[in-house]
Amino acid sequence: MKKFLAEMLGTFVLVFIGCGSAVIAGGNVGFLGISFAFGIAVLTMVYAIGAISGCHINPAITVAMLFAGKISGKDAGGYIIFQIIGAILGAGVLYLIAQGLVGYDITANGLGQNGYGSGSPAGYGMSAAFIAEVVLTAIFLLVIFGATHKDAPGKFAGIAIGLALTMIHIVGIPITGTSVNPARSIGPALFVGGDALSQLWLFIVAPILGGILGAVLWKYILGKD
Repeated sequence: MKKFLAEMLGTFVLVFIGCGSAVIAGGNVGFLGISFAFGIAVLTMVYAIGAISGCHINPAITVAMLFAGKISGKDAGGYIIFQIIGAILGAGVLYLIAQGLVGYDITANGLGQNGYGSGSPAGYGMSAAFIAEVVLTAIFLLVIFGATHKDAPGKFAGIAIGLALTMIHIVGIPITGTSVNPARSIGPALFVGGDALSQLWLFIVAPILGGILGAVLWKYILGKD
């Protein structure tokens, strides 16, 4: 249960800080600042809860680890459930705070949700969004597998993983707002509804496929084991 609670807390922080940077501070920090907020949230959580749960805080990572044989099916199911709970709680607390600003409207201002077409920050279509989410998630998983390998430089995995997520957001935010994490997308979408909810399938399917692709590339092509 400690592992599950750690995953819930870590995902809460990721959504609250990452999406919060877009909703509360986006006008001041821009896409680059939001990218660093997501990356720093993951970096700090790696060192906060990594020793307890491994700090997946992302169903796509958990599925990839399950595919690679690094986690049991029982633990994977618990991780994913608590990651989603943490994401919903993070989005809920963010929504409560955002409502404290006069003029805030969730329909107009959003909650850091992901989207394509009219929901894309730069207007990218569904196909582009799907490809981007698959590729960006695969890159993220390759960094995670490599950085956590026993032969990788010690104690630096969190830095590499956090910077990788920052890098991915710099490219991905204009396309979809960057998901690469089904739980991160589920939390805000449940509150925003509308297109965010109807388009949610893409941000569940594409990151999971990308996670599996990253696991395949590592396990059968790049991995040293």
